[in-house]
Amino acid sequence: MAELSKLTQYIESFVDVSHTPSQQATSLEAIISLVKNNVVTIKTLVTEMGMYLTITDHIIRGRGILLLGEVLTCLASKPLDDATIHSLMTFFTERLADWKALRGALIGCLALMRRKTEVGAVSQNDAKSFAQSYFQNLQVQSLGQHDRKLSFEHLVCLLEHYPDAVVSLGDDLVYGICEAIDGEKDPHCLMLTFHIVELVAKLFPDPTGTLASSSSDLFEFLGCYFPIHFTHGKEEDVDVTRNDLSRALMMAFSSNPLFEPFAIPLLLEKLSSSLPLAKIDSLKYLSDCTVKYRADRMEKHSEAIWSSVKEIIFTSIEQPSLSFNLESLDSPSFQGNEMIIEALRLLQKMVVESNGSFLRLIINDEDIKEILNSLNIYTCYNDLPLQSRQRLNAVGHILYKSANASVASCNHVFESFFPRLLDFVGISVDQSDNYKISPSRNFNFGALYLCIELLAACRDLYASCDVQTCSVKEKSYNMLQTFSCALVQLLNSTFPGIAKKDLHDAEFYCAVKGLRNLATFPVGSSPVSSVVFEDILLGLMSFITMNLECGSLWNHALKALQHIGSFVDRYHGSVEWQSYMHVVVEKIAPMFSLHDEALPLTLKLKMASDIGRSGRSYMLKIVQGIEEATSFHLYEVYSNGNSKSVEILLSLLDCYSTKILPWFDEAGDFEEVILRITFNIWDQIEKCLVFSTSMDKALLDATMMALKLSVRSCSKESQNIIIQKAFNVLLTSSFSPSKVALSTTIPVQMEGLQLLQQKDSPLSRDEWILSLFASVIIALRPQIHVPDVRSVMRLLMLSITRGCIPAAQALGSMINKLSLKSDKVEVSNYVSLEEAIDIIFNTKFRCFHNESTRDGSEMLLTDLCSSIEKGSLLPVHAVVGLSWIGKGLLLFGHEKVRDVTMVFLQCLVSKSRTDAPPLQKVILEKDCETNLDFAVMNGAADAFHILMSDSEACLNRKFHAILRPLYKQRFFSTMMPIFQSLVSKSDESLSRYMLYEAFAHVISDTPLTAILSDAKKLIPMLLDGLLALSVNIINKDVVYSLLLVLSGILMDKNVQEAVTENAHKIVDCLAGLAAFPHMMLVRETAIQCLVAVSELPHARIYPMRMQVLHAISKALDDPKRAVRQEAVRCRQAWASIASRSLNF
Repeated sequence: MAELSKLTQYIESFVDVSHTPSQQATSLEAIISLVKNNVVTIKTLVTEMGMYLTITDHIIRGRGILLLGEVLTCLASKPLDDATIHSLMTFFTERLADWKALRGALIGCLALMRRKTEVGAVSQNDAKSFAQSYFQNLQVQSLGQHDRKLSFEHLVCLLEHYPDAVVSLGDDLVYGICEAIDGEKDPHCLMLTFHIVELVAKLFPDPTGTLASSSSDLFEFLGCYFPIHFTHGKEEDVDVTRNDLSRALMMAFSSNPLFEPFAIPLLLEKLSSSLPLAKIDSLKYLSDCTVKYRADRMEKHSEAIWSSVKEIIFTSIEQPSLSFNLESLDSPSFQGNEMIIEALRLLQKMVVESNGSFLRLIINDEDIKEILNSLNIYTCYNDLPLQSRQRLNAVGHILYKSANASVASCNHVFESFFPRLLDFVGISVDQSDNYKISPSRNFNFGALYLCIELLAACRDLYASCDVQTCSVKEKSYNMLQTFSCALVQLLNSTFPGIAKKDLHDAEFYCAVKGLRNLATFPVGSSPVSSVVFEDILLGLMSFITMNLECGSLWNHALKALQHIGSFVDRYHGSVEWQSYMHVVVEKIAPMFSLHDEALPLTLKLKMASDIGRSGRSYMLKIVQGIEEATSFHLYEVYSNGNSKSVEILLSLLDCYSTKILPWFDEAGDFEEVILRITFNIWDQIEKCLVFSTSMDKALLDATMMALKLSVRSCSKESQNIIIQKAFNVLLTSSFSPSKVALSTTIPVQMEGLQLLQQKDSPLSRDEWILSLFASVIIALRPQIHVPDVRSVMRLLMLSITRGCIPAAQALGSMINKLSLKSDKVEVSNYVSLEEAIDIIFNTKFRCFHNESTRDGSEMLLTDLCSSIEKGSLLPVHAVVGLSWIGKGLLLFGHEKVRDVTMVFLQCLVSKSRTDAPPLQKVILEKDCETNLDFAVMNGAADAFHILMSDSEACLNRKFHAILRPLYKQRFFSTMMPIFQSLVSKSDESLSRYMLYEAFAHVISDTPLTAILSDAKKLIPMLLDGLLALSVNIINKDVVYSLLLVLSGILMDKNVQEAVTENAHKIVDCLAGLAAFPHMMLVRETAIQCLVAVSELPHARIYPMRMQVLHAISKALDDPKRAVRQEAVRCRQAWASIASRSLNF
């Protein structure tokens, strides 16, 4: 009883129109839950709703029927007995006559008819009764959009799930549907009506049946919608596009051959339309109808279709392309010319479906014959008029699509055209003497171009069909097999003419394309013999090794070789694959070891990387050659100081890092090769105990990058092997970790750390080994343990004091990748993060000047940053080293980074020995002591750039760094209040200047969303920083970065209030930067920002209009065009403000 009482309440709540929609929805959900959980049966629900389903009040009755329909919709998977379904279906069918309660009846019927058989479905008789009631009672087009949509969904459901029930209705069904859909305009409803026509047309396939007499009426409805004219706005009906409607209409057009007498003439008529979309749709519809109407109905339209298609192709196509698709072996694309694509697709389908009649129209066409007859008139590409080039291209693609349609059409096209084209290019065929071949005397571009198109069509056809067993019987196959050798000789003969400039580039492109087509027939069904295939490779290889000055033509030939290699790599071990390895790969691989300067190294490397990337086996062979050359030249550099070898190594290592390694990563399973190359680098330096001369830093950088990228790609097991190897080599240097570990403090000799030390000075073997060892550490995964890690850390700390940046980056990487706490047994090769931090920040350095007297002061790393030792760069080196350590901590999210940043801030605000403004920076550099003071402060400011910027050298995802989410935002939120406080308290111009520089580094690398939340507080300091930093040319990049931040703030509408409050100060700053002499981007961006300011409230910016217009007047004469253009825009924006104010 309690349940029935609740049920009654829920029913009343839903039916009562005074309740809110949310209350009604809640009641509906509650009723559904009761029925689903078997608390209430459907029969009980109907009984309780009795009065609401039959009451004379049409509003309450409508709500009641709607409630029952909605409940049934949500019970689609709940089993119901046949009697219940019959009773409900009978009730809803009768309600179709009740137009005031129609919505609920439609929903209820649809819910019942969509039910699956296994849970109880509507019977065929009930479905037929519903259909009869539907056509008798519903005036669909008089209903609203939602009810019309429901009505059409009923028809779709009837036709899809109850075809046997409605097919007996015959003409009544067809005419009822015509009446229901006639005049429909809503896109959602049209999608359904088109589908309804498609379904009913398929329901009566008999050409003499029901649809025979009514097909014209049904198509009359369809025809008025073609072509689809979609007028809905972009924001309306976004889930229904014009393409959706057009495709649905096309499926209806082609659904029954009985539509042919009406559809084809209409489509042919629209082919002459001036609207491109109408033409494209007509071509698409004709293609679909061609396949579905069958050949007997389409044959009478063949001539009209061919005439229209030919006209479209001839008038729309461009001249032959001078290149081929470098990414695939398919036929050339038309660069987005959809009309040409659809016209050729229709042509090919007509060839396939017409049993040869359409192909005969093409072969016997007078226009094509005329073009073929003119081939001997214009034999060279340069002689061909533009219109002739376009018509030649049109014929080429017509022949391609015709030959590519089927094996039979390919044979027919080859028989009709190929012998004559061969004769034009000088390969004569004597039918009476077994195809005798005579050499060519004259080059005929047009004929050769058409030959190449036929080759491509045949190759693509063979690739798409299983013709391995029958290809030898085909005429096209036999002709190609007979003439392939002569064709290759002809195509190869064009290369000398290209080198001598006797031929146009188009002839070369055509020849290369032809060679590529011949070489890429599927192995096993190729008419090209292994000897001819090898001749193709030899011809291309000869060209790229002998004609280096041909530029783009050289690249084109190389790409063709790459394509051929990629193709034959699919047939590993075949004769063609072996030929490619022998002729191409094995010739390129040893090039790096040869002292052959005829072919520049850059071209050798391009050949190697391009060919290698076309197949795994090729790359293995080529990498072996590069590896051998690298070993040889490393030995030459280390032992003999060969400067020529340095240049070669730079190119080899760059190719390995930028082209080969990325391909390894993508292809996978090359770790053994990478490991071997990495060991090779270490082996070479290990063998050479003394360098013959100091090493070049550029070579070190290239070697380090190659080593880092190699190590990062390796697994944990391989990285453990590599770091052990690197450690063993490190032990052979004077920087051996064991020597540092013997002392409780780290000794730092001040001699050699003079201020004038050159950053790019030549490097010794020890420095080289240490830098390479650091690069290995940078690239390690977090789980890898460094041998004798404590001693290594102390060694890296010592190296930091000597200015070794890779050591600092390595130490920062180690810190970043260590675990917080050790949960393992204490072993010598493992430290936790906390222990590592203790080593770094609590180990003391003993600084001394003389090797004989090792007395000196002891300081921590943080103390070194603020120590001022006359003539020593030690504090500068300490700041740089600490910044990389801090970056590792920051990315990890460790709180120790706060102490690091405080060290930098102390360097920025400490009392310098001279209080000089930034404008006198150059003067300060003349004074050694002041310069040191400035260098430390500048290093501390740059430290914030290191902390916040994304480094390519280390501490990034590529090198397996641990990055805590939102670390930049958290650091920004921590530092901003500190910067604001320090700037306000600073009374020294140099200190304030450096604080602004540090602030700029932080804010410039912070995501804009974090900045916008504090925009009101940051804008004043941001403007002050721009004004302070803009006086110095050295900081032009920092100024630009700050200006970009300001630009982002100005563009955001959510912070307009904060911008408006500071409008005057913003305009003052931007007006000054509009004349910034040191960087064009600053001037351009400043003016763009002024345009954004012009959008602020009029009352706030109007007083500043004259100031802006005056500043912009100078920019109108700026030497850079981009600045002048922005100045014009800005002047117009601000002049319009003044004009409106003066009521002009």
